[in-house]
Amino acid sequence: MGRTGVCCCCAALRPRYKRLVDNIFPEDPKDGLVKADMEKLTFYAVSAPEKLDRIGAYLAERLSRDVVRHRYGYVLIAMEALDQLLMACHSQSIKPFVESFLQMVAKLLESGEPKLQVLGTNSFVKFANIEEDTPSYHRRYDFFVSRFSAMCHSCHSDPETRTEIRIAGIRGIQGVVRKTVNDELRATIWEPQHMDKIVPSLLFNMQKIEDIDSRIGPPSSPTGGEKEENPAVLAENCFRELLGRATYGNMNNAVRPVFAHLDHHRLWDPNEFAVSCFKIIMYSIQAQYSHHVIQETLGHLDARKRDSPRVRAGIIQVLLEAVAIAAKGSIGPTVLEVFNTLLKHLRISVDFELGERRSSTGSASFSTSSKESDERIVQNAIIQTIGFFGSNLPDYQRSEIMMFVMGKVPVFGTSSHSLDTSHLGDLGTRRIQIMLLRSLLMVTSGYNAKTIAAALPAPFLDPLLSPSLMEDSELRQLVLEILHNLIDRHDNRAKLRGIRIIPDVSDLKIKRDKISRQDVSFMKKHGQQLYRHIYLGCKEEDNVQKNFELLYTSLALITIELANEEVVIDLIRLAIALQDIAIINEDNLPMFNRCGVMALVAAYLNFLSQMIAVPAFCQHVSKVIETRTVEAPYFLPENIFKDKCILPKSLEKHEKNLFFLTNKIAESLGGSGYSVERLSVPYVPQVTDEDRLSRRKSIVDTVSIQVDILPGNNTEDKECIIICILRQRKELIESNKRYRHKVSNTEEITFEALKKAIDNTGLEEQEKEKRRLVIEKFQKAPFEEIAAQCETKANFLHDRLAQILELTIRPPPSPSGTMTITAGHAHYQSVPVYEMKFPDLCVY
Repeated sequence: MGRTGVCCCCAALRPRYKRLVDNIFPEDPKDGLVKADMEKLTFYAVSAPEKLDRIGAYLAERLSRDVVRHRYGYVLIAMEALDQLLMACHSQSIKPFVESFLQMVAKLLESGEPKLQVLGTNSFVKFANIEEDTPSYHRRYDFFVSRFSAMCHSCHSDPETRTEIRIAGIRGIQGVVRKTVNDELRATIWEPQHMDKIVPSLLFNMQKIEDIDSRIGPPSSPTGGEKEENPAVLAENCFRELLGRATYGNMNNAVRPVFAHLDHHRLWDPNEFAVSCFKIIMYSIQAQYSHHVIQETLGHLDARKRDSPRVRAGIIQVLLEAVAIAAKGSIGPTVLEVFNTLLKHLRISVDFELGERRSSTGSASFSTSSKESDERIVQNAIIQTIGFFGSNLPDYQRSEIMMFVMGKVPVFGTSSHSLDTSHLGDLGTRRIQIMLLRSLLMVTSGYNAKTIAAALPAPFLDPLLSPSLMEDSELRQLVLEILHNLIDRHDNRAKLRGIRIIPDVSDLKIKRDKISRQDVSFMKKHGQQLYRHIYLGCKEEDNVQKNFELLYTSLALITIELANEEVVIDLIRLAIALQDIAIINEDNLPMFNRCGVMALVAAYLNFLSQMIAVPAFCQHVSKVIETRTVEAPYFLPENIFKDKCILPKSLEKHEKNLFFLTNKIAESLGGSGYSVERLSVPYVPQVTDEDRLSRRKSIVDTVSIQVDILPGNNTEDKECIIICILRQRKELIESNKRYRHKVSNTEEITFEALKKAIDNTGLEEQEKEKRRLVIEKFQKAPFEEIAAQCETKANFLHDRLAQILELTIRPPPSPSGTMTITAGHAHYQSVPVYEMKFPDLCVY
């Protein structure tokens, strides 16, 4: 009895908050929290907020004691009481109570009991959802970041427990992010040491690699709350939320751990997870920060440039997905940085490929061929990235990218801007050219400019049509396909696919508009470049069927998009010149090529005659085609491009009715109002500076010296003399053969004898032909053209004569002055020194 009275007396002396705290714990923990006493404790805490810190400290003391004694039932009651107090009290005095609360949560997380870890996490998440009136800058969450990250990597033997712990860790990280990320002054969560733990923990659960887990136990069946029960889904949501809260200053800290995780776990090959991860990043961050991700990816690509080809290809594929999403938005100067870096790695990949090929010379190795094929994967990924990125840009930016990529193609005259391929050799340069043109083909796909001049400016057209890009059949095909993308503004290319004789062109329902004044001006300025490229392209020996098909499509598209009456005449002259290539065969083309050119001319003139709808012209073309069908089917595209087409042995014995004749065409077009005077002048391609320095076989081989010594800048005069020189060259060869046969048995052939024979026959014939062509030009050329040429020459002569007279007649001023005679008396007029002009050598 006395002992009981002493206990009651001691209990009455204890502080009230301790008595209220003790009363919430029942004798049996299974009974749960005593709700009536909990309401009293809550009312007391709200009424006396200054006691909150003591209440929290006492609860923490009891909880620690119960954790040590493994009295987990009382631990659950204590945490429930803490949660209720935390939710009910929002005064300034809650901050000391929060410190006690976080200490209890940390105590639970440190325990090895999974249930206590989950319990502590749930309490922390509830705390994280409470918005505090004023932040506590002294409070740090380093321990919680480390502990929750460790829980995300739980390897508990029981699958269900392991999943529960991982989910608790992810939810804890999500709570830390929500609690700290909103306050700009408390930005410790974005520090690298925290991001290096948070981001890999989330990515680890997003990977969905449960191979080892599935061997231990069957996977848990999904329930209605799949988002809460699936660690991968929960981690992805947390990762999206984290990235969505990232700002300009901390974006890089959030992205760099992603690269480190992918490198550490070797997830670049295969790269499905890496691609999906960066898609999440690009769609989660704010659009104006997209360039940060792209810059980090480019930097990582530079850092891993010595890695295996498949790793680099995986990184480039990730970059492709990133730029595909960012291309629609504003990514600023990153555009050119992307292309510069990709082109640099393209050159590096080609260098690696050629290095492997050189090292494997003489020994066929499977591993070496595998490395070469892997480098091709890298190169294709780079091309795809460049093309896809460029094709998704707005038109005003795409035109700049076209110029940028074209400037990187190694061609004649652009070495200062193009990629450095000097150490790659001819094979490496060709590989770079092909890959850049392939990427340029993708960039130009779908590009629709209002005028051809905007799509094909001179700085772009000149290198594109350079003879440097005609060395290979594939190069020529890519150039023509790029031209098709830019010229075809009405999507007619698909209707013209395949070279053939079209019975009725109207069935194709070709779309076309009236040619604009800007397009007419473009053809006057650059038309000869297009004709020249087609002409020289037909003379290449390595042409295949696709080359002829693309050449035919080029002629047809020029006819549809850019042809007025003057252009039509030029195209007919070009077609007749192509026919002469096959007939005369000065370039010693194979018979297949000669017949292919004849088939190309037939298909195009059939198309052109129906497009301009001149009955007499159509009748002549149809008659020639019908004759060929019977007598020379190998001159038609439907036959020559078959696998087993019988080729003729020569073309010299064929009758004229198998060829398209200039006089017949001139008669038919002249009756319809066309100006056919220029049809009598054979087409000769223009000569460029690159032709003179090129090693390729071209028309320059015979006319470069003669053209260089011609005075003036009259292109038509040069063309006429080129024709004369070609004819003279042929006559000289024949006369030389006759002369050599004549003197072979009587006298020795010497250089002086040959020179004398050439000089005697060549110069006289050349002068006669030149005079004849000049007279013919003044008889047939338009008056305006002759007047303009004469005016130009007269103005030039007048200016030079005025300069000479000014220097010879007017004496230089002198200090003594000049003498003038007035009324028979001589007067001297002095010149001030400051008005005199002294030679540069006399001025100090």
